[in-house]
Amino acid sequence: MVVCGDDGLAHRLAAELRGVYREQVTLVVPPSGRRVRQPVVGRARAASAALLDMVNAAVNRTGGADPGGTGGAGRELEATEPTEDVLAEAGVERATALALVYDDDETNIRAALTARRINPRLRLVLRLYNRRLGQHIEELLDQSAALATGGGPGSGSGSTTVLSDADTAAPALAATALVGTSKVVETDGLILRAVERNPPRPGEVADPGLCTLALLSATSNDPAGADGSEGSGEQGPRLLPDAAAVRAATGRGTVVLEQVSYSGPPLPAGRAGVPAFGELFSRRLRWSLAGLAACVVALAVALMVVTGDHPLHATYVTLLDLFSINEPAHNDDVGRQILQLLSGFVGLLLLPVLLAAVLEALGTFRSATALRKPPRGLGGHVVLLGLGKIGTRVLTRLRELDIPVVCVEADPEARGMATARRLRVPVVLGDVTQEGVLEAAKIHRAHSLLALTSVDTTNLEAVLYARSVRSRLRVVLRLYDDDFATAVYRTLRAAHPRALTRSRSVTHLAAPSFAGAMMGRQILGAIPVERRVLLFAAVEVAGHPQLEGKTVGEAFRAGAWRVLALEVCDGERAGGGAPEGARESRLVWELPETYVLRGSDRVVLAATRRGLAELLGRRARQQSPG
Repeated sequence: MVVCGDDGLAHRLAAELRGVYREQVTLVVPPSGRRVRQPVVGRARAASAALLDMVNAAVNRTGGADPGGTGGAGRELEATEPTEDVLAEAGVERATALALVYDDDETNIRAALTARRINPRLRLVLRLYNRRLGQHIEELLDQSAALATGGGPGSGSGSTTVLSDADTAAPALAATALVGTSKVVETDGLILRAVERNPPRPGEVADPGLCTLALLSATSNDPAGADGSEGSGEQGPRLLPDAAAVRAATGRGTVVLEQVSYSGPPLPAGRAGVPAFGELFSRRLRWSLAGLAACVVALAVALMVVTGDHPLHATYVTLLDLFSINEPAHNDDVGRQILQLLSGFVGLLLLPVLLAAVLEALGTFRSATALRKPPRGLGGHVVLLGLGKIGTRVLTRLRELDIPVVCVEADPEARGMATARRLRVPVVLGDVTQEGVLEAAKIHRAHSLLALTSVDTTNLEAVLYARSVRSRLRVVLRLYDDDFATAVYRTLRAAHPRALTRSRSVTHLAAPSFAGAMMGRQILGAIPVERRVLLFAAVEVAGHPQLEGKTVGEAFRAGAWRVLALEVCDGERAGGGAPEGARESRLVWELPETYVLRGSDRVVLAATRRGLAELLGRRARQQSPG
């Protein structure tokens, strides 16, 4: 395995491949003086070395060979850019997979094209922020590999997977800020929600949902416990328990999987910047126009009664008097003269109202593409700090879930400003560390705070100030340094035991997905459960003796993996007792325990990192020569 990158994700990915999958990894990073976020990289390197030492120590104690045949060894190269010479020195020509996780999309694409030319059978994993471009690059590289190797699109060699750390982390970050929702993963247009539930009361029967994903640790409710951070600890949750373990667990919360249909509003179309007619004028101006219209109607009715004229003609004469274009009624009776004077007076009132309407409409159209301010009386919303790469994805996810959001950003040219304008989300421009900025975002009436800027100290300062304003505010911090995140989390929980605090690391959430893709699996998403991560992957049954030819119940391995759904083509029905709903959906959920998995099936399963590594390791050894 070859990993090329310039930030903490590269080191964490290398540690994942070495420590969990026991793969031989070559890490290519920039020279020390040109690395991004040097303190984080240093800690990630230390974590990688610690995992490697633990693996080697375990192998030495057993006195046997490493099951993967590599012992998790590796080396590290320093290079400014992943040029052809650097990739050749890293051994791309003989490598099984290459991960390009630079922060710059162009660098990853250029290196991917070079690597595909060097080794057409290489499995590529790219980190790209631009999703549409990523789809085209994936198709291009797959087609190039198929032509070079002479294999078809499904031959399995030379595959390309495009992932985004922002897309991987955004569902978890957004869901943590919502009520009753802790983790979310999206697959085939369906939203799967992992919900944390408290232990059932005596006499109550807990709803298992689609399945029980985990039993929470006994320390999760302890203010100084481990829930919410990615630190290390002895106690932790029990992932993918069997039915007996769920029944035997008393006093422990559970994490269950639920399927939710999307019911939020659609994203605005291309002309979403044109305001509706009702939004052109303020409420006061609309009432003024309505009052003037009522006066005109009353004057027309009065004229019809006084003169006995036809209603249409009476209305026409009233409008002429209103706009002062009718002849004076000095030869008419007194009633007609009084009505003409009243109509002229109403016309004088109409002029400033019409002028205000024109100016207000022009101002509304002019500000339609500008940033909106938080409306008066707003409450129960989410305050989002930072509209960078991660913040933009989280904003889009919250908008899809129809959650009111107020963004705070210091840079007017930030990446997510265009998205905020398109979605018409209120934005407060200013440094969050300055006094009055969070107040402008209505933090005192907010439901939760998402601190997602790229500076750890800024996130911490904003959270501490927000807690001083509202002590029970739900907060979610994006912190890079794991030790720092653990210390901050425990201190905040101890100081505010009744308030929900979460610290999340983007690299911690993204690394398992990238590692699984390098091992040849399509990772659909990752859900954090306290300090551990549960992966959702689409796996071909063929070639896996743990799955092929076994029923769904027999294929379940407690603490390792569990089959959740069966993927079928449109109009195709799953055999062997599968439900009729397969005709209407590509994914069949709630499979019966007696359904026999066939080699041609493709299933969606939930797995721990070590469980997925066990599946991949056994298959690799069976297919290896000799």
